[in-house]
Amino acid sequence: MNLLFSLCVLCVTFRGLCEGAGVLVDDLLNAPVGGKVIFTTTLTPPVTITFLLWTFNHNNIITFTEPMNTTTPGYEGRITLFISSGSLELRNLSLNDSGDYTVTISATQAHTGSTKLRIYEPVSNVTITTSSPDLVEFNSSFRLSCSSSGSSLSFYWLNGSSEVTASDRVQLTGGGSNLTISNVTRYDQGMFRCHVVNPVSNGTSDSVDLSVSFGPENTSLNLSPTEHYYEDGSNVSLTCSAVSRPPAHFQWIGDKLSGSGPKLTLLNINMNQTGNYSCQAFNNITMRNQTSQPAFISVLKRISGASVKSTTNQAVEGNSVNLTCEAAGPVFSRQWMKDGSYLIPTDNMTLNSEGSVLSFQPLKKTHSGEYSCRIMNPINSVEADYTLVVNYGPESLQITGPREINVKHTLTLTCSADSTPSATYTWLLNTKEILSNSAVFTKDVTEFSDSGSYTCTATNYVTRRTAAHVLFVTVKQPPSCSSGCIAGIIFACCLVVGLCAGGWYFVSQRKKRLEEPFHRDNRTGSTGGGSQNSVATSSNQPVVRPLPLNTMS
Repeated sequence: MNLLFSLCVLCVTFRGLCEGAGVLVDDLLNAPVGGKVIFTTTLTPPVTITFLLWTFNHNNIITFTEPMNTTTPGYEGRITLFISSGSLELRNLSLNDSGDYTVTISATQAHTGSTKLRIYEPVSNVTITTSSPDLVEFNSSFRLSCSSSGSSLSFYWLNGSSEVTASDRVQLTGGGSNLTISNVTRYDQGMFRCHVVNPVSNGTSDSVDLSVSFGPENTSLNLSPTEHYYEDGSNVSLTCSAVSRPPAHFQWIGDKLSGSGPKLTLLNINMNQTGNYSCQAFNNITMRNQTSQPAFISVLKRISGASVKSTTNQAVEGNSVNLTCEAAGPVFSRQWMKDGSYLIPTDNMTLNSEGSVLSFQPLKKTHSGEYSCRIMNPINSVEADYTLVVNYGPESLQITGPREINVKHTLTLTCSADSTPSATYTWLLNTKEILSNSAVFTKDVTEFSDSGSYTCTATNYVTRRTAAHVLFVTVKQPPSCSSGCIAGIIFACCLVVGLCAGGWYFVSQRKKRLEEPFHRDNRTGSTGGGSQNSVATSSNQPVVRPLPLNTMS
């Protein structure tokens, strides 16, 4: 039953309010021992009453006959009559006052009425006693007993603010004064109170705290920091927790590990401490324990000393070569790159299952380049580089130069080949060596004996391979000149000589004419007064002036 509803019902019961019999308002009144009660009539004062009689169990209490009233012994000082309405107050109540009360009134008309009075001892001294203070979940039962002073008592149990009602595990006996709970759970614990009521009063006991021990359960282990792998030399904190009442005690479980308490710190861990760790929770009241799921701690060292090594110091095209990527520390993966791009193995390039060995079978000159190997584990990564030079050749050997040359001319022949490292060259004329260690052969003045087969031999001292190329050169006489050719040459020479002589003559005559007026003027000026005669004499002669240079053709 809901507690609020129950209290409402009780309050109505306390008042005992319902329509009274006849002239009285109430047909039932409840009152506590030592208290007082008023029997109220329905008459509206002022009313002129000529006669009134109150009785208890047919015995007179008080009689009024105008103008006097008579009180029965035992009621003096305990009652008050309100003559204006006929109501009666009764004080200092005792259990003996319980019974039937009637009233007879004569006024303008006659009135009668009756009611019942019930006297109760009030509720007091409400207390709880318990049988089992230490309770273990699922294993224990407890009983609470409620006692109280008072009469006509009703008992109600409260856990916190909720009313406790009967169920499969909850029993209420002794008129509700005893509460028994079997196979207690953690949800049964709380602050229990006993509430006692009767029609005139109520009381509540002090709270009794019932604690139910349970657990441990949900035992878990947490690592801080949370990592899949821990670096050698780092610190790791382990924390164990469990749901338990009272709080659980913890013991740590692991290889070479001992300790207790909810927290454990591993300082400067090393790879030898790799393994499973767990903790055990123990409740010393329930005597139960639970072990957490194991947590795996993996300790790794950093990778260092990365290198790429070749099976040979001089890689030669066509041979097999292995590049091995190595490092100190635990290696999880490797990644190869060539010339800054991720390496994609071809048909003649393979990686072993661990990726540590890159094999070339056979080696090609296109395999030359900058190789790098990145070595990784969850802690760090390092990188090593290697420059692979593929020695090859000589190949594509050729000689550049003339196949025919005139005698007395300079002969230059150049030999070239693809080769790493660069090839050395040797020259043969027919079968005789004529030059070594040079790619260029030069003969400043050729003779007819220089005709023949010129052989250039290229040698790669790393690959130990050679190649040769032959060029046949013919030294020949320049072609002879015919009579017409000679006549043409003589005519051309004469023409050149004539032009040179004519030019010289023209230039000298021009210079002479430019100088004559200058000399004549000098001679005339030297005679003094004879200058006029000289002018007269020469007036009939033409005057020669030099022509401007830009007018001559």
